[in-house]
Amino acid sequence: MEEVGAVGTSADVDLVADALRGCATGDQSAMATLYDLTSSKAYGLALRVLRNPAQAEEVTQESYLDAWQGSSNFHSTRGSGLAWLLTIVHRRAVDRVRSAQAASRRDVTYGLEELAVTPADPAEQAIATVEAERVREALTQLSDSQRRALELAYFEGRTHTEVAAALNVPLGTAKTRIRDGLTRLRSALGGD
Repeated sequence: MEEVGAVGTSADVDLVADALRGCATGDQSAMATLYDLTSSKAYGLALRVLRNPAQAEEVTQESYLDAWQGSSNFHSTRGSGLAWLLTIVHRRAVDRVRSAQAASRRDVTYGLEELAVTPADPAEQAIATVEAERVREALTQLSDSQRRALELAYFEGRTHTEVAAALNVPLGTAKTRIRDGLTRLRSALGGD
């Protein structure tokens, strides 16, 4: 937004107040004057709150519409016209931020609720239970060192180096126990 004029002197403050009073009577040139005098400050405030140029432009535009429609509510005895306008801009910008945050929370909440209420397929649960039992049975056929290495690697999510340290064996030995354990497990489960 290009700055045509800026409010800085007491005369400018009076011009803003006069422009708002003109807007209250429906004078479109008063609105143009108001915009020329205040647009850079209004846009700057919206941009500071929103940190998004496109949204700041939208909020600024909406704020001028609100100012046009509500200009009869401005009373110079309560404060300056610029303060009145910037209050509108600030409220609009904060509302936009809150709306975005609420939408984000709704998306997250909805996603979590979807996960929580999506019932598991009973057939899939039954298959998973049977497969888990088969794996537990197959694990009993492994040596203690192979079973412990597999438990550390796959159930606890440790790396080969961490498995070696936990078992107090060289890295190559840990890798061999894991590989041999997987081979025997695959064979016990009827895999290739």
